[in-house]
Amino acid sequence: MLESDRLQIKMMQDNSENYPRLVPVGDSALLVEFENRIAESINVRVLNLKKKIDAVAIRGVVETVSSYRSLLIHYNCLAISLTDLVGLVEPWASDVSSSKAVERTWKIPVCYEGEAAVDLEDVARLHDLTTEEVIRLHRESVYRVYMVGFAPGWCYLGGLDPKLHTPRLKSPRLKVPAGCISIGGQQGMIGAQPMPSGWRLLGQTPIKTYVSDRTPPFFISAGDYIEFYRIDRNEFLALDRAVEKGDLVAEEVIFNE
Repeated sequence: MLESDRLQIKMMQDNSENYPRLVPVGDSALLVEFENRIAESINVRVLNLKKKIDAVAIRGVVETVSSYRSLLIHYNCLAISLTDLVGLVEPWASDVSSSKAVERTWKIPVCYEGEAAVDLEDVARLHDLTTEEVIRLHRESVYRVYMVGFAPGWCYLGGLDPKLHTPRLKSPRLKVPAGCISIGGQQGMIGAQPMPSGWRLLGQTPIKTYVSDRTPPFFISAGDYIEFYRIDRNEFLALDRAVEKGDLVAEEVIFNE
């Protein structure tokens, strides 16, 4: 049996509660898992490990992709072996800091009207609230961007007020609008392109979190924070026109040292 095969078997047989855990994914990716729950401290460790690996620029590592509680490391198995990669990454993962770096906050406009707010009344009814109370609770939270993914520009947010924790739809819609602002379970979401989704739609933002020919194409990153503010339909249309001309529209960026 090859040494790399023994290593894969050992890692896969490790106790599932022993974190961080390194798991081979095929022959060209390594998954580093930090506890199986949503927590800011865990997400900070994921992002700090990503920064470390990206900064070191390990020969053979192609890309690192972060999620809520794990980091996927894509590598060229002809340039670096699994054994060597694990030997580098394992001590970093075990000692990675949970201290936050510079924090960036975006203020994002939201229109809680029209087609994109189709679930607003249902969410209010489910929680015995008025629609205005739902909007207030949604606006008053400060959200952490835990990951950007599923589709380009889709931002997954933690920090939703527990009073608004709501199950996703039993049957996903075949198409939701670009810029949809939605909730599902204990999470929030900023959508990007029109596509299927089972999340509850509360509103819509005119900003574009992803534009393929913009530099950079994504302006919101994992580890950023989001604050929503309310606009009416006329303001939405005016900002939407500005976005089409290339304006960013995010109202303010705050850097907290």
